Amino acid sequence: MPELPEVEVTRLGIAPHLEGRRVSSVKIIDGRLRWPVPSNLNALLSGQKVVGIERRGKYLLVELDTGHLLMHLGMTGTLRVLPGSDPLKPHDRVTFEFGKLSLRLHDPRKFGAVLWHPKSKGPIEANKLLQKLGVEPFSPEFSGELGADILYRHSRKRSLAVKQFLLAGQAVVGVGNIYCSESLFEAGIHPTKAAGKLTRPQCSRLATAVRLILKKAIAAGGSSLKDFVNSDGNPGHFMVQTKVYDRKDQPCRVCKTLIKQIVQGQRSTYFCPQCQKR
Repeated sequence: MPELPEVEVTRLGIAPHLEGRRVSSVKIIDGRLRWPVPSNLNALLSGQKVVGIERRGKYLLVELDTGHLLMHLGMTGTLRVLPGSDPLKPHDRVTFEFGKLSLRLHDPRKFGAVLWHPKSKGPIEANKLLQKLGVEPFSPEFSGELGADILYRHSRKRSLAVKQFLLAGQAVVGVGNIYCSESLFEAGIHPTKAAGKLTRPQCSRLATAVRLILKKAIAAGGSSLKDFVNSDGNPGHFMVQTKVYDRKDQPCRVCKTLIKQIVQGQRSTYFCPQCQKR
């Protein structure tokens, strides 16, 4: 599914085309997504200007004059800016028209979301979908040793594996399955180690690794396993850079030991048994 890097790549792709423009209409082709798309979205948004587009975790936050659109790409969703004259494709669910431009949510599995948060309900940060998210990895709150402090504090007395601890997103958001394996390798931490047994130096290495791996993934356009393409329709290329993920039985790029694969919480985990000793 699209994770933080893919959502950030999407944001960077669509924002220059849409910020400052006004919505001319909204067309709901099939609003049966994870939550029903508000049926009155066209009436709510027509004529409103896009003030800015930000990201919180895996949610895109499109600020308009009177509120925010919360958009989630789900398992297989993509957002693309296209000429309004381009024909619709199967699995296009919602289109936002901006004169001759069209922002289209394409979502084959319909696990995405398009929701409306009016300013009358308070700041977007108060939305219940955002309240329990961990800190942003590129925020000042996670910079330097502050990130290590957050990981160390949140992991105390936690018996679950560090891989699951990262995936939960309650300490820091955006470290999806691929990026968990890569971050733990970068930090030299075994994925099955109990989170509560992380040392302070390990938390410091892990916080640095998380920022590094996510930054590299964004620069590479994200990861395309099956469905993800950016706003221009191009796949991401981070998968050609991975050091452990999807490299079972291939030699470690550092020590040449064969990469191992295990399953944790029904998700594949990859690691080097030499570089990431228990």
